[in-house]
Amino acid sequence: MSLDQILFTASIWVLPVMLAVTLHEAAHGWAAWRLGDDTAKRLGRVTFNPLKHIDPFGTVLLPAMLLFLSGGRMMFGFAKPVPVNFGRLRRPRRDMILVAAAGPGTNLAIAFLSALLLHAISVLSGDLRMWLGYNLFNSVWINVLLCIFNMLPIPPLDGGRVAVGLLPRPLAMRLARLERTGIMIILIAIFVLPWVGGKLGVDLNIFHWLVVQPAEFLSKVIFMLTGHQ
Repeated sequence: MSLDQILFTASIWVLPVMLAVTLHEAAHGWAAWRLGDDTAKRLGRVTFNPLKHIDPFGTVLLPAMLLFLSGGRMMFGFAKPVPVNFGRLRRPRRDMILVAAAGPGTNLAIAFLSALLLHAISVLSGDLRMWLGYNLFNSVWINVLLCIFNMLPIPPLDGGRVAVGLLPRPLAMRLARLERTGIMIILIAIFVLPWVGGKLGVDLNIFHWLVVQPAEFLSKVIFMLTGHQ
């Protein structure tokens, strides 16, 4: 890609990604605060300021790598996790589920709002309309992708925390032990398995099966419900 193409591609992905990950983490902090734990509030993490949520790898390096490897077709990332002291929540098991679900729930709401706002750009014209259209379309996609990805039942993802809160205590304790190795498992699934599969001539793109395909379906549902089909 030329420099102009790279800059344009970045301009239509950076804002949707930053808003998606920032609001996702702020929602966790806000939910925890309302349910009894003010740790995130005291650390200034219940805020829309993206600088408070940036993770060097998840918010900068990973999106840049994916943008490059996908040829400018996709950017994906995550923010610095909001600290939550689950022991300070009023009802720890129930409230852990609510705090964990707040992030993906916020992403789903942003996706619906972005799809609705696509109707509003019809009053615009030219390059501004095209640029905003790309941003809003990408906002739907990245927020749906984050929602699906984060609901995978692997700690420390939100879905893992929801599963720990719902499962019987013996199973919950076993799943919770994946907290320290979960990210490594996820990175292997995203990067290593597809590479190994390519060498063996076997489709091992688990991320595509479990996240991309469901996200494509959910995106279509959102566009249909918001009057785009």
